[in-house]
Order: sequence, then C-alpha cells, then structure tokens
Amino acid sequence: MTLRPIIRALVVPVLGLTLTAAPQTRADEAAAKKVVNVNQASAAELERLPRVGPKLAERIVAHRSQHGAFKRVEDLMEVKGVGEKTFALLKPYLSTAGATTLTEKVSSASRRGRGNGRAKAAKGAADSREEKG
Repeated sequence: MTLRPIIRALVVPVLGLTLTAAPQTRADEAAAKKVVNVNQASAAELERLPRVGPKLAERIVAHRSQHGAFKRVEDLMEVKGVGEKTFALLKPYLSTAGATTLTEKVSSASRRGRGNGRAKAAKGAADSREEKG
C-alpha cells in the first residue's frame, strides 16, 4: 500500500514527458522542406501537389494571371475546385514566397478510400437492418 504513491510519483511525470515531447513525423518534416510557391509555379509544378491534376493546375495559373499574386496561401480556396478539405491536404506544401522545392508528385493515397470505408460500413448496417426487419 505504501508503494503505490511512490510509483505514481515516479511513473506519471515520466509518461507525461514522453507524451508531450513527441517528435515530428517524417511526413511533417518532409512537408516542411518541400513546398510549391503558388505565385511562381508552372502548371506542371502545381500538378506535383496531392489531388491536383492538369485542369486544377491550369485553373490556379489562370486565377493568378487574372487576379494577381496570392497574398496568403488561404487565397487558393478562391480557385474553383479547391475547397476546405483539399486546401487542408495541400497546405503543408504551399508557399507564397521563395523557391519551389517540391520535385516529385506527392501521393494522396493515405487519404484515398476513407469515405468509401464509411459508405460500405453504412451500407452493411442498412443491409443487416433489412434482414432483421
């Protein structure tokens, strides 16, 4: 019984330190180093971003030429096809100044299929309700 408070006094601070001092993931570090300057990038360079194809890249270039340089990366949401979800995926790779350092296409495979899994689960639940009813 007297050991429990001592263990708590030793274990809790150690766990707290290890949880709060978690290092950045490799994806975060890679994203910080590799960016696309949306004010200078060509359509081909913009296509390297996840979920950006030729049409969206051309829209971004056209918007930039019609309205001038983007003042903030958030202004990219003014382009048709870039909503909040797409912007959230792109944000780690965007810059409005400096050189474009992203040299390879970024895969969006980690996000692919998330919605389908929920839809399949909902369909399965509906099917099981129909069988019971």
